[in-house]
Amino acid sequence: MIMFNSIRWRIAIPYAILILITLLGLGIYLSNFVRQTYIHELNDELIAEARLAGDNLKPYLEANPEGEVLDALARRWSFLLGRRVTIISARGVVLGESDEERLQMENHLNRPEIQQALKTGQGTSTRYSQTVGYQMMYTAVSIQENEATLGFVRVALPLRQVQENVGHLQRTLFGTTLAATLVAVLLGVWIASHTTRPIRQLTEAAGQISSGDLSSRIIPPSADEVGQLTQAFNRMGVQLRAQIEALQSEKSKMAAVLSEMTDGVIIVDQEGEVQLINPAAEKMFSISEAEAIGHSLAEVVRHHQLFELWQICKERGENQTASLEFGPQRLYLHGVATPLGEAMPGSTLLLVQNLTRVRKLETIRRDFISNISHELRTPLASLKALTETLQEGALDDPPATKRFLARMETEVDSLSLMVSELLELSRIESGRAPLQFQAVRPSDLIQQAVERLRLQAERAGLTLHLDCSEALPPVLADPVRLEQVLVNLLHNAIKFTPKGGEIWLCVEGEGRFARFWVKDTGAGIPRNDLARIFERFYKADRARSGGGTGLGLAIARHLVEAHGGKIWAESTEGQGSTFFFTVPFYEE
Repeated sequence: MIMFNSIRWRIAIPYAILILITLLGLGIYLSNFVRQTYIHELNDELIAEARLAGDNLKPYLEANPEGEVLDALARRWSFLLGRRVTIISARGVVLGESDEERLQMENHLNRPEIQQALKTGQGTSTRYSQTVGYQMMYTAVSIQENEATLGFVRVALPLRQVQENVGHLQRTLFGTTLAATLVAVLLGVWIASHTTRPIRQLTEAAGQISSGDLSSRIIPPSADEVGQLTQAFNRMGVQLRAQIEALQSEKSKMAAVLSEMTDGVIIVDQEGEVQLINPAAEKMFSISEAEAIGHSLAEVVRHHQLFELWQICKERGENQTASLEFGPQRLYLHGVATPLGEAMPGSTLLLVQNLTRVRKLETIRRDFISNISHELRTPLASLKALTETLQEGALDDPPATKRFLARMETEVDSLSLMVSELLELSRIESGRAPLQFQAVRPSDLIQQAVERLRLQAERAGLTLHLDCSEALPPVLADPVRLEQVLVNLLHNAIKFTPKGGEIWLCVEGEGRFARFWVKDTGAGIPRNDLARIFERFYKADRARSGGGTGLGLAIARHLVEAHGGKIWAESTEGQGSTFFFTVPFYEE
């Protein structure tokens, strides 16, 4: 039952049942005891009354009077005693009767009380009376004279009166018992409630603490054991709050560190299930925290080398490291497996560092060194050959000398241009080339770029198309630098478009930005090279790249990004290319 889930009722109900059983048992015992005592005393009283009547009737029995005299005496004693009185002869004949017609009454010698009185001088019997038709209590005494029995006097009392008297007494006892029981039950409930109130308060406070309310406190009700328990609970609450706040602070710090770390962190238990994963690891392995926690490491990382790294670390109990290449994105990762020891027995910390960018930068650096070496080697080799030719006797041939010097001048100009563009690119990347931003009309920018290269396009047999609405708002840009970007893109389009081709230079609005694009019908760019064409010295097809330095698109990218825009290219090999870049509109 739900009621017995409360300690208050578990105390009160057994206490009440115990008191009820005790008082009811005591009441039943007292009722029976009082009933027996009452009947015994009543019997003694009836015997005493019968003896008194017998002593007074002895002279009449000796004189052997008429029956009417004895009837009158029986009625007189019945009136005085309030009992039924019967006078019986020694042979059992009824000589006098107070309540019934004696002549119709049978011989009473065989009655139990008469037989007892005949033997012992007195007798008592309780039975159903055929004469009066209900239960009666009879008491008889013998009337003796010189050891001779003259007769008997019997005093009778209806049993229902006895029962009514005893019943009244029992009802009084039971009423008193029930009242005492009710008082005891109420007192028990009150005592139990009062005793358990601090425990209920402690329970409520514990529930509030478990739900997160650590400020719950209880005033000690007394200095007894419950009060001491309350004080201990309050101290525990204060300490628990301090510990939880400290743990939450540490957890917040740890969560912040794990969240901001660029390295992936995974904690794996002894069974190989992931217990913790940070955002960097989620991004590396393209999995969410909900999908990772509680799942095996093999399911989460899907890389056998990292799984083997964890296994070896678990078996040997030592730090293990490994470098691996992961996934179709060709991520270069460096994994470190460390056993957590006593902090988390059986668990392992996997630290995964993403070295893809470092590897990419190393590749770019190597390519840059290779490219610049290649670009410098050609003019330097040419200068070396021309110089040796002149030293070997060409100086004596004035026309040849003049031709060689012109060639040398061309190579020196190429070197000077390369160095100049390298310095320019370095200044732009480092922010030492300040931009002079102002409001510029997009149509003016493309018009100036086209005017600079129109003659070159006509010589190459190409057709230039311009498309820019005069209604476009001005852009926020450095006109000189943005014109440099357009010239670089337009120059590349002219250089790689065969005779008879077409070039479009257009501007259109795109939200907060103006989008510039240069489209040609040239050779196009291979798909694998599109992602790298904006790198320094990178040339998509060195056999057809011409005499450029390979720095123009790198400079264009940095200038566009300095304007707050972005640049990209789309191309289909053999069908031409389109270069796009965006610049924000001017906002007053």
